Amino acid sequence: MDNRLSRWWHANAPTRESLENNRFIAPVAHRVLEPSLWRFTRRSVPRGVALGLLVGIFLLIPGVQIAGAALLALPFRANIPLAAAMTFLSNPATTPLILWASVYIGNWMLGRSADASGFMALVEEHASIGQWCAWLFSEAAPAMLFGLALISLAAAAVGYFVADWVWRHRMGRKWHARKLRIGKAHESGALEEPASA
Repeated sequence: MDNRLSRWWHANAPTRESLENNRFIAPVAHRVLEPSLWRFTRRSVPRGVALGLLVGIFLLIPGVQIAGAALLALPFRANIPLAAAMTFLSNPATTPLILWASVYIGNWMLGRSADASGFMALVEEHASIGQWCAWLFSEAAPAMLFGLALISLAAAAVGYFVADWVWRHRMGRKWHARKLRIGKAHESGALEEPASA
């Protein structure tokens, strides 16, 4: 499992160079590339997961998601590569499900009867700014945006706590294994001492 995760990470995680060359990040590249934001620590990892899920689900615009997650990671001192990588959870395979769920939740919470098909048609037709503005004032927009906000906030909260638990669990296992190694080294050293005396 760890090997597959590691291979996926190295294949998909953004590099410092790719973020440095991103046109949205260029004005603040010196801050984004700060080494402390690229370290994996107990606090930065859960923050990176949460911010990546929040931005990745709410924005749903490839390219802008990574830049948005990296920029949002700055004030929260979150792990930038992890925040950027988590945006990949919203992809062409998951986006229709996310949109359907957001419209369903938005309709249920706001008491509307909107449909997501208009949004998908705009995406497929590469709609103009005027068409997108018209959609924003339709009945579907508030329901979908409200649903997206709720889903992204819930995913961010769950992601934060799951990442925090995984981090603590892994560190606990490492410390336990280290204690066992030290204990065995002391035992073998204590057993060998009388023989050498």
